[in-house]
Amino acid sequence: MQENYARDFDLNLLRVFVVVASARSVTRAASQLYLTQPAVSAALRRLQAAVGARLFVRSGRGLILSQRGERLFASVRPMLENMVNAALAPPKFDAASSERSVKLGLADAMQGWLLAPLLRALEHTAPRLRLIATQVQFRTVGEALASRAVDLAVTVADELPPSIRRQPIMHSSFVCLFDPRHVKLKHKISEREYFAHDHVIVSYNADLRGIVEDVFDKQRRVRCSVSSFSHVGTIVEGSALLATLPAVIAQHILSVRPKLRTAQLPFQVPASPIELLWPSSNDDDDACRFVREQLVEVAASFPASLPPPPRKPARGRKERT
Repeated sequence: MQENYARDFDLNLLRVFVVVASARSVTRAASQLYLTQPAVSAALRRLQAAVGARLFVRSGRGLILSQRGERLFASVRPMLENMVNAALAPPKFDAASSERSVKLGLADAMQGWLLAPLLRALEHTAPRLRLIATQVQFRTVGEALASRAVDLAVTVADELPPSIRRQPIMHSSFVCLFDPRHVKLKHKISEREYFAHDHVIVSYNADLRGIVEDVFDKQRRVRCSVSSFSHVGTIVEGSALLATLPAVIAQHILSVRPKLRTAQLPFQVPASPIELLWPSSNDDDDACRFVREQLVEVAASFPASLPPPPRKPARGRKERT
């Protein structure tokens, strides 16, 4: 097949041939093709030379196909019609029956809290559509989208080329995660208490600096630095370590580790928007657009911050409801 495509053969000659065979006239075919009669006649001569046989015979003022021409016309015409229909017909996407595979890039922690509800939503609307989830971060997402390694992504991102579309889908505040069996903290921790405890941080630079160090230029007592939020809950549970992380990630951790608690930070950490990103070349891809819409709906179901834990009623008094 590759050798056939590599031959010096002009496929436009087949288009001219089909139009002439249908019109049975070089003059009428030239008018339909917006070409001159000499140009059409030259194209037919080139095609007949390539085929090695006569394709038309003259009949009165018109043309009829030779036996070789009949066989070629029967083979080529449906192929050309299919090619034209494929190129011009609007894409048809039916979510209920689509078996498309969509490549989704997610920041490390988002595979835990975003992927599962997205799949549950797709179970009802697109049960046969498949997702290929891979990890991206703000340093790698631009290249992943530009190279089409992923079709769309959800993460925090810095500067990106103008060919990448951006849609903020969530702003998440930061909270302090801890194990109340090992650390006694109030709902709002003081700055002195915060810096007096040991911390586990997430650093993509493999160092001892996290968002607090970068924003406030204050160094915490870091006992452990990890490259992902995925195992922060495991590390905090059963220890006296504190972790500072986005509230939406803390919410997911609390759902699987209900013994942990969160406290309000003593300072305001600026919330970076979590964005839905995709290359502009995917604007007209109905399957990718459908998944983007589903992601926006799923993200809207998550609160931007966590509510305070319920207070215990005072002894001897009943809690009002």
